[in-house]
Amino acid sequence: MRVSSKHSRRLSLREGVFALALTTALVPEVSAAEDATWGTCHPPNAYMQRNLVSDNGVPGTTVDPNLVNPWGIAFNPFGAVWISDNEAGVSTLYDGNGVIQPLVVTIPSPPGDTGPGRPTGIVFNGSPGFVVTNGTTSAPGRFIFVTEQGTVAAWSPTVDLTHALLVVDNSAKDAIYKGLALAGDGTGLFLFATDFHNGRIDVFNSNFAPVSSPGAFHDPFLPAGYAPFGIQNINGSLYVTYAKQDEDKEDDVAGKGFGFVNVFDASGQFVRRLITRGRLNAPWGLALAPASFGKFSNHLLVGNFGDGRINAYDPITGRFKGRLERPNGNAIEIEGLWGLSFGNGLLDQPTDTLFFTSGPDDEEHGLYGRLDARQCPTAELAPDTSEPEPESE
Repeated sequence: MRVSSKHSRRLSLREGVFALALTTALVPEVSAAEDATWGTCHPPNAYMQRNLVSDNGVPGTTVDPNLVNPWGIAFNPFGAVWISDNEAGVSTLYDGNGVIQPLVVTIPSPPGDTGPGRPTGIVFNGSPGFVVTNGTTSAPGRFIFVTEQGTVAAWSPTVDLTHALLVVDNSAKDAIYKGLALAGDGTGLFLFATDFHNGRIDVFNSNFAPVSSPGAFHDPFLPAGYAPFGIQNINGSLYVTYAKQDEDKEDDVAGKGFGFVNVFDASGQFVRRLITRGRLNAPWGLALAPASFGKFSNHLLVGNFGDGRINAYDPITGRFKGRLERPNGNAIEIEGLWGLSFGNGLLDQPTDTLFFTSGPDDEEHGLYGRLDARQCPTAELAPDTSEPEPESE
């Protein structure tokens, strides 16, 4: 059994309204240096980074000491965003301006592990399934988490307001869960957890029971040494990122071209290899941009943990279309980039704003922020002096 203290390098409507009431002002400002870049736009479309929350006082941010190596992002459809704080062992909540919400939820460790839980992926569950029980009280888990200790935990406001409850423990199998998605195949809803250590995707039904599907989630062309890393339900299909494993198969190895993205259906059938190497660099975050996201509207956005860049691809062909850039034409690079997700339209969380999490300084710290698209007027466009990038690799 792998017991981790710091895990290698880092190691219903009523309920919805209730949660919103729990998560009902300081507005961080863009720095003068960043704001100055708005004066002259370099690309036809540009993206402005606004840092909202940090654990260590990044200028212009709200300070929350719980926000350490924030990873997965899930929006409550009735309220604030929920974030998995990997190094703090909790989930914290914020609005779209970085205002801290009063609820903090503790993520459990497996039995025998005296350290905090190490949450990574997180999903919102609005179904009547995935019930959690504490004594005589049972209710559907509304937010579900996976951890690097190989566990699954679920939270219900009516079962335990401040703690998620352990529902699956695969720590004895040395599972290291890095990502989580929720999807249905027509017969029911299932959880899909990426086990990076064992190079597989574990599937659980709405009772948290494991589902065995021989041959599922198999890519016959995947090179040895790569494992499922991030996962996202996009329009009913499961998009899976793959990263290169380190020697202990516990963490990713950064490097240009170190990554793949595959598409599967919810039964685990391989649909296609979407992206092969190219600008992928330990990719984890995935998001499909809406029609109002500037230059990269309706594109698949892939965030690299390895180099902090966000690249845009055709969601059907996988063809590279460009990188997200600042108004001055420089690539956006966010150290330790993890989650990517568009807002829910509530609490200053626009549906066309891309929110992100990151664990800078070797995941010892944390940052939560947003990226907003800006269409530059033609008269403001500066000449493009950057080297053109190929459209595909």
